[in-house]
Amino acid sequence: MAIRINTAARNAAADAVVGVFSGGTGAPVLRIYTGTQPATPATAPSGTLLAEFTLSDPAFAAASSGSATLDVTPALTDDGLAAGDAGWFRICDSTEAAATGLGVLDGSVTATGGGGDLTLNTVTISVGVSVEITSGSITMPAA
Repeated sequence: MAIRINTAARNAAADAVVGVFSGGTGAPVLRIYTGTQPATPATAPSGTLLAEFTLSDPAFAAASSGSATLDVTPALTDDGLAAGDAGWFRICDSTEAAATGLGVLDGSVTATGGGGDLTLNTVTISVGVSVEITSGSITMPAA
């Protein structure tokens, strides 16, 4: 038999995860990389760093229906640091962002409408060209 949790527990779990992003002395940082996502956020990042965003603190709204949504107002835009196709993202608290780059959470990246954990206006990033995060969410499963 599968374990199932109710919506209140899913909301609490999502809120706890996004609460960890606010650890450290400043706002969390979201980094977008090329290639394949590492085994865990505690693994050194792989691929080329394409873009880096300083998020709001807190970065996510309170969870609803087991999902916490990234605050993208005002728009989260930054210029590309390198050229390549986005493959995955990592969120670090401010302390880890300034140190090892190990993260709290890694996830998938797609273009808007592609269904990734994080969506961008384009997954093809170029040096000095603006890239925008259009949405992002963290969802805790019910089962």
